[in-house]
Parts: sequence; C-alpha cells; structure tokens
Amino acid sequence: MATQQLSSIKATLLKQGTVIPAHPLALSADRKLDEEHQRLLTRYYLASGAGGVAVGVHSTQFAIRDPQVNLYEKVLALAAEEMAASGKGDSFIAVAGICGDTDQALKEAAIARNYDYDLALLSMGGLQGKTEAELLDRTRAVAAIVPVFGFYLQPSVGGRIFSYDFWKAFAEIPNVHAIKAAPFNRYQTLDLIRAVCHSSRNDEITLYTGNDDNIVADLLTTYEFEINGKTVRKRFEGGLLGHWAVWTHAAVNLFNEVKRCRENGDQGIADLLKKGVAVTDMNAAIFDPAHGFHGCIPGIHEVLRRQGLLKGIWCLDPDEKLSPGQAEEITRVCEAYPELIDDGFVSDFLENNP
Repeated sequence: MATQQLSSIKATLLKQGTVIPAHPLALSADRKLDEEHQRLLTRYYLASGAGGVAVGVHSTQFAIRDPQVNLYEKVLALAAEEMAASGKGDSFIAVAGICGDTDQALKEAAIARNYDYDLALLSMGGLQGKTEAELLDRTRAVAAIVPVFGFYLQPSVGGRIFSYDFWKAFAEIPNVHAIKAAPFNRYQTLDLIRAVCHSSRNDEITLYTGNDDNIVADLLTTYEFEINGKTVRKRFEGGLLGHWAVWTHAAVNLFNEVKRCRENGDQGIADLLKKGVAVTDMNAAIFDPAHGFHGCIPGIHEVLRRQGLLKGIWCLDPDEKLSPGQAEEITRVCEAYPELIDDGFVSDFLENNP
C-alpha cells in the first residue's frame, strides 16, 4: 500500500491554522448511537466556520473501540458522509483519532484512509508499557500509511510525560505534519516546542494547541530559540480542542480575532488575554478539573444538550456523569461570558436543520 500524502491544499490550510473541534458521540437514553444527532453535530461544525473536525478522539469516547460497542468505523463513516455532502471537502480538514498498540493503530489508520480522512491524530494514551523507541517505531509504521498529526496527551486522562529527545525524533519522522500539544503543563509544552524547533523538519511541522486550559495565551505566544547561529520562531497556528466542540461559532470568531492581532503587531493583545482568562474559566466548568476531569465529556454534552444539539448527556460508561455542582458552574459561565457562547447561532442553525 502506497503512503497516503497530504494534499497541497490541505497542507496549506493546516499551516495557516484553523479551528478543529474534537467531535463528541451522540447517544440515546439506552446508550446506543443516535445517528440523527451524530450527523447534526457534524453539520453544526461545518456550518460554524470551523476548518476541520477530529473524529474518534477522546471526546468521541475511547470506548467506541470496545468489541461490544464497535462504533469506531461507524462514527468515522457518518462524519465522512456529512463532510462529503457539504461540498466543503477541499476546505475542511478531516482528522481521525488513532489509538492502541501498533496492530490496532494500523487497522484504524487503514479505516481512516478508506473514508478519505486527511490526517491521523495518533494518541500514545494507554501505552505506558511501551518504551519511547517502541512508540517512535509505531509512529513510523502509521506514517507509512497515512499522514500523522502527533498528540501529547496529558497524564490525567491516560497520557504520559515524554522527553525532549522523544519529540525531536518524532518531528524527524517523514509524513508527520502537525503535533497537538495537550499536556496541560507549561514545562512539557515548552519541551515539545523546543524539540520541534531543533529538528531538521521544524518548517514542516505545524503546532496546534490542545491545552484547553490555556487556549488564547497559547495562540498569542511566539517561541524563539537561537539554533546554530539562527533565530528559529514557532507558535501554535491553530487548535484541535475538546473545548471547541461547544460554542464553536464563537470560538471561530475569537480565533479570527487572535489572527488579526497577530497580523497587526499584537494590537489588542491585552483585551484578548482578558478573554483568554474567561475561556479558561469556561473550560474549568466544562472539563471539571475540580474533580480530576471526571465530568469532562458529560460537561461537553451538557452544553450541547442545552442548545438542542444533543438529546441528553449519556456516555457509554453509565458512571460518567456530571460532577456535583458542575451544572451550576456551566450556568454561571454562560451568564458571565455571553459573548463567548453561540446560542443564537445554534438556534438559527437548528431552524434550518429540523
């Protein structure tokens, strides 16, 4: 099987930076796939102005891969159908989440390729028994099939801490095009960026923030290193975020504000940093760090339920529910930051998508 390459159009879109929401899973009360609302969510992201969507990722629930659930291929197929029907295929990046050991990752990469996904978001979650060298070999194997979007996942939800040397070697792998930084930690984020800057492929790797606790500041920061007598600069060009699975139209507007600020000598940066604090406050309500992120996925679902984009907040795991006080926190942030929610947009969207 020949290696799939990222098209020049999609490569340009990726490098320019965009909003990529992490797609949730719509379920009915009996915890079966709600295909109608699964499709509706994809159409919402397409209509919101996002530049792509990531399916089969943490927000889609890793348990979709369990044999008794077996929804991985189905959710990729549904999103692919909606993306194709939208007519936005050339301007919308399709990302498929890839998990598991090498054999599983290769099977999922083949499924993603079969449904015309552009990139594989390669998770290292749940592989604590593998050495860094083994995980680099796994990455090379997947990259031989599909273009790779690397993923630094925070330990709180199954990830692990990686060395500077790991990320430098990771960036050297051909057909790796981007890396999502989501360690929720400034030291580890800096390790990743410094490693990419020191790699020979630093111009070929685009960085996306996955740090939902620091979105705006990440997007506004330029990292600079002196390397072999030259100044190398790198920044997060866009984001691939669970937080952007909700209030997506407002997130697109905020991202466009950030881009204008970056293009105009940081004009308006103080106001954006204030909005960044608000975004972090909103994320705390959704992602539930107060309870070890237990209510993260239900929190995403609760916002979408209130807007009418989901019927309920059911997860595949019956024990995955909102934490005590979390619903009240979501209400608080919605009332505190009305300019950062998109209820009006969603209402109009649902009128046109009955």
